[in-house]
Amino acid sequence: MSRTFNAEAKVKLTQLINEGISVLQEVETLNEGLSDTVKAIAEELEVKPSVLKKAIKIAHKQRLNETNEENEELNTILETVGKTS
Repeated sequence: MSRTFNAEAKVKLTQLINEGISVLQEVETLNEGLSDTVKAIAEELEVKPSVLKKAIKIAHKQRLNETNEENEELNTILETVGKTS
């Protein structure tokens, strides 16, 4: 069954949708700029862009300790099965 919105709700929905589109376009533009910067610095430092992106995400979420713990467990598993080389 289709729902009908009154005039006030229509105004709110229209404003929300328009603002949402604007925000998502801005985020997309910022992400493209960050990606270009990461690629340039990665090339300059001879580091993979994916490594820099991962470092940014970890730093942003302040999850270095958690990531280190996960990597320790992963390393232990790989060492156990003899797949570290």
